[in-house]
Amino acid sequence: MAGSIPALLTAEPAASLNASTLAARKRVSPGRQAWRRFRRHRLAMASAVIIGLIIVTVVLGPLFWLVPINDIDFAATQAGPSWQHPFGTDDLGQDLFARVLYGGRISLAVGLAAMLVAVFVGTIVGALAGISRGSIDATLMFLSLPQLPLLLLIIYLFRDALRALAGPEVGVFVLIVAVIGGFRWMPVARLVRAQFFSLREKEFVEAARALGASPTRQVVHHMLPNALGPVIVAGTIEVAAAIIAESTLSFLGLGFPPDIPTWGRLLYDAKDYLDVAPHWALFPGVMIFLTVLTINFIGDGLRDAFDPRKVI
Repeated sequence: MAGSIPALLTAEPAASLNASTLAARKRVSPGRQAWRRFRRHRLAMASAVIIGLIIVTVVLGPLFWLVPINDIDFAATQAGPSWQHPFGTDDLGQDLFARVLYGGRISLAVGLAAMLVAVFVGTIVGALAGISRGSIDATLMFLSLPQLPLLLLIIYLFRDALRALAGPEVGVFVLIVAVIGGFRWMPVARLVRAQFFSLREKEFVEAARALGASPTRQVVHHMLPNALGPVIVAGTIEVAAAIIAESTLSFLGLGFPPDIPTWGRLLYDAKDYLDVAPHWALFPGVMIFLTVLTINFIGDGLRDAFDPRKVI
């Protein structure tokens, strides 16, 4: 009997501790819960570190590596990696390290800008389709276009006009971003549409509707915030898809001009020298591979982080 009294005395604090822990967990904000889930995804965390290093390197690297991208070293054409040229040189003797850094900024900027266009348009169209169930919904369900042939056709037709209007770099950048984002919004719209179909039957939306909330208020204040998780995940995937699309266009010779070295353009320029200068294609190819792979892993981590069924 005496031995059971201490056990009873110690059981109550443990029970109260568990209750306080559960109460503290309930008070954690959804954003903090998502961050905790994301931190437990080791591949996503490692990928976030890698993509962060890539972004910092391509943004700040030209401030420290002061070699001009068009500077020609006639004594080191198609030279391999060295202390003077860490990534080697091309057929003109241009430093590939400087060109990879410069091209990384353009490739990442294209991916981010095209993602913003795709997410913005896709969210609006998907929300309209999800709440209307009318002609917009029917059109969206059957709207499926072959992307690469249309990308090639549109860029081939309008590239020269935009170059003359806004300059070779800005004009091609705007055209590529507009075309890629203009075709990549459809998967985002379908995702938002499916989320809205599910959310419009939830109790809190029905309660807001019963209290007289307008459709706009239902969408902005109740449905859209609860659909942001899948949209963010889709946005990360769209960045990777846009980088691949830009690299494909540049590799086919329909992207940026030769004096603007994006990663895809560097691969296009190196395709005829793979047997004598494989380093020319190796480094931009590795950068594309690492960027797309890490972004996909980050998307997987975000998908798990925004899944409410995951235990913290």
